Amino acid sequence: MDAAVKKELQITACKVRMGIIEGVHAAKSGHPGGSLSATEILTYLYFKQMNIDPENPKMENRDRFVLSKGHAAPVLYSVLAQRGFFSEDLLPTLRKPDSILQGHPDMKHIPGVDMSTGSLGQGISAAVGMALSSKHFGTGFNVYALLGDGEIEEGQVWEAAMFAANKGLDNLTVFVDYNNLQIDGTIDEVNSAKPIDKKFEAFNWKTIVIDDGNDFEQIEAALKEAESADKPVAIIAKTVKGKGVSYMENQVGWHGSAPNDELYEQAMAELRTKLAELEK
Repeated sequence: MDAAVKKELQITACKVRMGIIEGVHAAKSGHPGGSLSATEILTYLYFKQMNIDPENPKMENRDRFVLSKGHAAPVLYSVLAQRGFFSEDLLPTLRKPDSILQGHPDMKHIPGVDMSTGSLGQGISAAVGMALSSKHFGTGFNVYALLGDGEIEEGQVWEAAMFAANKGLDNLTVFVDYNNLQIDGTIDEVNSAKPIDKKFEAFNWKTIVIDDGNDFEQIEAALKEAESADKPVAIIAKTVKGKGVSYMENQVGWHGSAPNDELYEQAMAELRTKLAELEK
């Protein structure tokens, strides 16, 4: 990856993280941990990978993205704002009664959102349907989805996986945000779906495991490898829950908690310092 491109992506990701913290702090609720872990994945998709146009968010042949773990809405909103789908000024209105930015993505009111999600396990089914539609009507768009590693404990995920492989949906790429933590503890403590890659392989998907899903070069390499697949692709991305905010990293308590004023200032100070270093 070109060094200048990587630097721009890192700067953008840092700004996305700042938007996540702004939103959940203002709302006094939300899901920062799994939003921060997925920041690089969504930043790469929206700024480097996907065929999209913020000026024409309903473009027929646009690539689609489905946030299957819909509770991580803060990262999607922050990325969409950075990409120009709506103003960053909306981010602090997260979860306010009169805001378009509710606790889960709403395709009816938010520019750039392709699917309303939140009930875990259902988003991937919608993504499969989109990919099938692209094949059927010859519109040629690709579909990307993000699943949580806790989310794949849902049986509907595997029904969708079975269908996608059976229909040869090679235009579908799913990321699993493998941060190893969910609301009640570690994946092993709750209901482990490991080995995740072998399970997708058993459903006839091509699987790619990346050791650092917060590294743009590894994300790029995985997506390039996915392009040559003749079947749906699952990219198992090992990430850090709460990535980028020191006191949130690998702490299950930040799955669905908002920082108070003091911790908000600490998080923003850390991110401003990081941004200044990147912009030198």
